[in-house]
Amino acid sequence: MSEAVDTAPKPASDPKPDAKPKAKAKKRKKTSVDYAIEFAIKVAVTVAVVAVLLIFIVGVHVNHGNSSYPMIKDGDLVITYKLGGVNEGEEIAYKADGEIRFGRIVAKAGDVVDITESYLTVNGYGITEDVVYPTTSEGAKITFPFTVPADSVFVLNDFRADINDSRSLGGIPLSDCEGKVVLLLRRRGI
Repeated sequence: MSEAVDTAPKPASDPKPDAKPKAKAKKRKKTSVDYAIEFAIKVAVTVAVVAVLLIFIVGVHVNHGNSSYPMIKDGDLVITYKLGGVNEGEEIAYKADGEIRFGRIVAKAGDVVDITESYLTVNGYGITEDVVYPTTSEGAKITFPFTVPADSVFVLNDFRADINDSRSLGGIPLSDCEGKVVLLLRRRGI
């Protein structure tokens, strides 16, 4: 005769009746020093993120003057975006003579700009713009036709009677561009 093999699962052995359950590790109560350290770390991370944002991604400027009137008025807070390229027709912030200025790009490197009798042409073609002031070359420090140098842009103020733009400065190097204007906050005349 063959013997029967017991294949039924065996019940788990009973725990020892005198064994104590494991005690949970007690959490240490936070002290004011712990909260102060946590707060300091959060402030440091926030300051680092804001610094990176303001140095590499956006610029915050206040407009002093009316060179870009009526789009940007005196006293407006202007936010610029530094990443990406700039294109014709965009309003930008740029450095000139140690200050931040605002103007509209009308031509890029290699383009030929000509201003004759209140008429602006780029590469022989007239430019359609949304500016209300006529463009003149009167008082310009450069001669026309003007070829925009490499790695530069030709910038004109929206208030065209103010010739403190490329008509006086020549091509604006791309390294002096602070970014294109993406947001305006009116601070005066609201």
